[in-house]
Amino acid sequence: MVGHRPQKTLPSKEDILGFIATQSGKVGTREIARAFGLKNADRAELKAMLRELEDDGRVDRKRKKLHHPGMLPDMVLAEVTTRDRDGELIAVPADWDTDTNGEAPRIRIHVPRRARPGEIPGVGDRALLRTEDVGAEDGIRYRGRVVKLIGQARNRVIGVFRALPDGGGRLVPIEKKNVGRELAIPSGRTLDAQDGDLIAVEVQRHGRFGTTSAQVKERLGSVATEKAVSMIALHVHGIPHVFPREVLREAETARPAALTGREDWRDVPLVTIDPVDAKDHDDAVFARPDTDPKNPGGFVIDVAIADVAHYVRPGSALDREAALRGNSVYFPDRVVPMLPERISNELCSLKPGEDRAALAVRMVIDATGHMRSHVFHRILMRSAAKLNYAQVQAAIDGRTDATTAPLLHMVLAPLYAAYGALQKARSEREPLDLDLPERKILLKADGSVDRIVTPPRLDAHRLIEEFMILANVAAAETLEKVRTPLIYRVHDQPSMDKLEALREFLASIDMSLPKTGALRAAGFNRILAKAKGRDVEILVNEVVLRSQAQAEYASENYGHFGLNLRRYAHFTSPIRRYADLVVHRGLIRGLRLGDGGLPDGVDLLSLGEVAAKISAAERRAMAAERETVDRLIAHFLADRIGASFEGRISGVTRAGLFVKLDDTGADGFIPASKIGNDYFRHHEGKHALIGDKTGETYRLGDRVSVRLVEAAPIAGALRFELLSEGTITRTDKRRPGRAKHKPSEPKEKRSNRVGKRPGTARRKR
Repeated sequence: MVGHRPQKTLPSKEDILGFIATQSGKVGTREIARAFGLKNADRAELKAMLRELEDDGRVDRKRKKLHHPGMLPDMVLAEVTTRDRDGELIAVPADWDTDTNGEAPRIRIHVPRRARPGEIPGVGDRALLRTEDVGAEDGIRYRGRVVKLIGQARNRVIGVFRALPDGGGRLVPIEKKNVGRELAIPSGRTLDAQDGDLIAVEVQRHGRFGTTSAQVKERLGSVATEKAVSMIALHVHGIPHVFPREVLREAETARPAALTGREDWRDVPLVTIDPVDAKDHDDAVFARPDTDPKNPGGFVIDVAIADVAHYVRPGSALDREAALRGNSVYFPDRVVPMLPERISNELCSLKPGEDRAALAVRMVIDATGHMRSHVFHRILMRSAAKLNYAQVQAAIDGRTDATTAPLLHMVLAPLYAAYGALQKARSEREPLDLDLPERKILLKADGSVDRIVTPPRLDAHRLIEEFMILANVAAAETLEKVRTPLIYRVHDQPSMDKLEALREFLASIDMSLPKTGALRAAGFNRILAKAKGRDVEILVNEVVLRSQAQAEYASENYGHFGLNLRRYAHFTSPIRRYADLVVHRGLIRGLRLGDGGLPDGVDLLSLGEVAAKISAAERRAMAAERETVDRLIAHFLADRIGASFEGRISGVTRAGLFVKLDDTGADGFIPASKIGNDYFRHHEGKHALIGDKTGETYRLGDRVSVRLVEAAPIAGALRFELLSEGTITRTDKRRPGRAKHKPSEPKEKRSNRVGKRPGTARRKR
């Protein structure tokens, strides 16, 4: 290594940090030892030094590579945001955790002289970049080369059309970041849009002064009905939702798979277990006691997954569209599928009594739920029944129906017995066990919200979850064994910064977090267990969740922290996730199971590009789904202005408080300027706003009463007025001049808040 001569003594920590900073490739214990001429006897001490550097937060270990925290990986999905004074393009990472790593680093994009027009990004585009650290140049440390353009910007803005007397109109944007930035639409460019229509416009001219003009390109429907709500999210996030003709043509010409080249499993009584309203059924399960005398109390578990790879071949129109979409997107009123219905709801839906192609894994577990062996098969199957979670749970609890009664002893009871064994292994593994209820919106026939419910969490749900996790582990292990590249589902451990913030918060409620050593998922579970039954239970669950990293897809493995698994891949839902389809193709290629396998030219580099794109698509889908729920609930509550609600503080920022209502789960905002007659400061570590003068405190998780004062359904925004008093956490007063009264609030307001109002919720001490 240039600049590092072999030496006999151990390097200092500063020497190690300096060496890591100079390297662009993989840096691990072996590379450091080689650079400093260390022998095998010295490596134990070197590893101890590296662990200390990790514990101190001075280096991160990710994907078997050591690097400084906050540094970019070699490959990154980035958004082109601006040009510098020399006209060069500047980008920032599309997925950057500012809470953990601070301000996102800027990347100067290098465009080769001979680049073709389609290879050159513009402001607003997304691109996959190969980055290198070139040192600080005008404050820009990284240079990036475009590997692939992900999506080029269209000057499209979504909003509500407001008609003007002259025949033109104005567009009121629906994105929160564009609220108040209206666009002028001249007469003749309205596409006959009517007042109140949801429209998509193309920006025509950016004026130096005044508003910007635009032309209507598409009418998306009236915003008077909730049916337009999910369309807003689709257009705002650029989610493809109309299949090209070529894709539909390929789907329509596809024919069911035959038995040729497959094992005949049609006599195996596999069953599907899904939500009651599911339209596609891509996984089926069966279990039976193992008859091998060497495995007493063990089970044989079969998990069969629809063989999507048989119908969606690499490089086909279906494949290109599926890769573009990345995953299916689920809204309360519709599903935007990754694949056309001819594939997802017909040929690949494991319907009872019909022959279907599948990729199956047969797994043998022992009495304690540990996997002894697993083998993959390409099969033709015939589902014995289509069941739903509540139906299966009722049968196990003694309430069978015409469908479940014949299956109870032969199919359902063995499934639950095998699940009982898997529970033992899960308890031993101790994955992260957060307890946060999920709400579901039920709609009326006209698309409006009927009610919002919290479905019970049944053992039937957990059974399928454990079977799928086991199959996913088997897929990852098999692909590693046959040396076939794959896309892992990975989840990094929490960053040092987030752990420190969690430690500070827990200390404020008389709980503690270990200060040294790596914290495993089991450590978080012990914290959650201590909070169970206390008034801070929901609060602690929320804060622990926020301390976690985000799961993603990657071609290199660094484990799944939340599940506490060393290797994990998504295999069980290729109908709705492209990552699973890639894993299926890898298994077909690696195990020589026939046609439709991973092409020979696919390697870690190309799979790394795919993983980056589908991770971004997953985050895009999550944002769209969340925003649609917000808009639907805002519609639901729009006629209840002035009503009072009970809830909990779900977010604390410098600008104010977010409150989640108990009955609907709706989130609304209370500006800090509207809280009391004091100056409230944001205490990040305590997740609280605390009054300078009074010490009045509003903290994450506190129960509060609020009044709804404004609802903006199109933006999905609610604004509340706080009715509850905060908790007084101290009695001392600060020095004169530190307390500030807001000029916008009269002094009389404070007198109106003395004493506890009826219905006021105080946090228990």
